[in-house]
Amino acid sequence: MKELYLMRHGQTLFNQLHRIQGVSDSPLTKQGIADAKEVGQYFRKNNISFDHAYASTQERACDTLENITSQPYQRLKGIKEWNFGVFEGQSEQLNPQDDSQRHSYGDFFLQFGGESDLQVQERMNATLTDIMNQPDHQRVLAVSHGGACFMFLQKWLPYADIKKRVKNFHNCCILKFTYDQEKFEFIESINVKELI
Repeated sequence: MKELYLMRHGQTLFNQLHRIQGVSDSPLTKQGIADAKEVGQYFRKNNISFDHAYASTQERACDTLENITSQPYQRLKGIKEWNFGVFEGQSEQLNPQDDSQRHSYGDFFLQFGGESDLQVQERMNATLTDIMNQPDHQRVLAVSHGGACFMFLQKWLPYADIKKRVKNFHNCCILKFTYDQEKFEFIESINVKELI
């Protein structure tokens, strides 16, 4: 059974300042770098190694991966963060209420030059499926983003189960899935800080 470790990047300056950070970028904080290094130590301590590693093309994801491992990796646009249009870089207080049916921001950002939740979900799922379908990919690490990871998770796990099974989806949280015959199965969320 193939395994995917899908991870959210480390804390950034915009995370710290509570700013909307989609396709815009900001650097990792000292805490973000330290947390990523702890994830690397966790993988080594538990003898978890990866055939292949991927990061979104955004700096914060690449820097997180480079603080976890020195192995070569590929950058992919398909696992970038949700595009929030004109709201990029603005205060998180401007985010809309969640769509009660879709448990996300729904189509809200489309009218402002961004993406809908389902567009993000579709590209995440297509990209990660392409990755896992490659024959030499048995255990893969992919570093992505909070909104993008959450939409992928919603594709494969009902929202009620997410509320029960995924605790503290913070920076550097890891979502572990198995993959077989075009299907992902959620196994667990791993918060390294809680294991130290």
